[in-house]
Amino acid sequence: MDTYDAIVIGAGQAGLSASYHLRRLGVRHLVLDADGAPGGAWQHRWDTLTMPDVHGVAALPDARPPGGAGGRANAVVPAYFADYERVHELPVLRPVRVDRVTDPDGPDGPLVVHAGERSWRTRALVNATGTWSQPHLPSYPGRASFRGEQLHTVAFGGPARFRGRRVLVVGGGASAVQLLGELAPVTDTLWVTRREPVWRTDDFTPEAGRAAVALVAERVRRGLPPASVVSVTGLALREQEREAERLGAYQRHPMFASIEPDGVRWADGRFEPVDVILWATGFRPAVRHLAPLRLRSEHGGIRLDRDTTAVADPRVQLVGYGPSASTIGANRAGRAAARGVLRWLERSPAQGDMLSGWRGSGPPGGATTTGTASSTHRELPPRSGSASTWASSTPSS
Repeated sequence: MDTYDAIVIGAGQAGLSASYHLRRLGVRHLVLDADGAPGGAWQHRWDTLTMPDVHGVAALPDARPPGGAGGRANAVVPAYFADYERVHELPVLRPVRVDRVTDPDGPDGPLVVHAGERSWRTRALVNATGTWSQPHLPSYPGRASFRGEQLHTVAFGGPARFRGRRVLVVGGGASAVQLLGELAPVTDTLWVTRREPVWRTDDFTPEAGRAAVALVAERVRRGLPPASVVSVTGLALREQEREAERLGAYQRHPMFASIEPDGVRWADGRFEPVDVILWATGFRPAVRHLAPLRLRSEHGGIRLDRDTTAVADPRVQLVGYGPSASTIGANRAGRAAARGVLRWLERSPAQGDMLSGWRGSGPPGGATTTGTASSTHRELPPRSGSASTWASSTPSS
């Protein structure tokens, strides 16, 4: 079995950023993506979500931001990602759904990445699986008895099919605000949250953004489960949500106590009939495949050092986790993760030609790859001494 210097799991914004920086550093790596086409989670968004609706998509490294003003986000961003993979010749293998990662040779040996009957050995791992595949559905008394429709944000699909049905939106984050903005003009809505929403009244400056990210990063450094960035930034309405505001959609109600067949009931006995319960209750990090590595701290989260390196196992870098779960944060984390991989390879050299760049014909296994090595890729000089000896000769990133 061939051994890579690094394997990246996931080809969303964070995974592509990590692959780009690994390639610049000459680290022989492979990107495994569960989807059948480029685009990460963006390809699964609903058709009515347009580029003006999203909270900005940062440019990938060495690229301009995506264009497509007014276009569907689920078409514009995947096309942008596909072009990026092609232009930068990133070694993406798809579709590959990783089941688990194991360390059969102990803490200093290579990891083994398993996907069904296939497996790959790697000296370092960059996990970039995000959260979209792990929607969070809280448990409430009576939920199974509800006769209407229940769905999570991932299955929203657009507002048209909810016309004429009373929709209860559950959740206090940006997704709930956005969904209410689409639903309220076409149907009756009701909004419930566990806590009183905090509305941001000032401009969201770069300084405020950095402060918010720092708060989330501090939780991760302590090994706590990551909080969303919006939980510390507050909520804001955009112009496209003003009509919903005029219709009263953002008059928040406290959380109900139980669900009944035809609606929900509060502790004081008040009852509201609803046809649909839309759970805008967020996501959890998709890290179940890392369970064999025992990365979680006693506090339930994965403690990170230098923003991306798992304290429990420095062979593992996590991007798109905690403070890097945004397009800007993902780009920065991709760069930090590549440097973390390089630190580990320098510290723990193994047999074979480490940091050799791509010398084969691309990813093995027969699956579709959207980026493979080309004859124009610059070969690195032979490795002598530490990795920093030659790393300083590569372009700064």
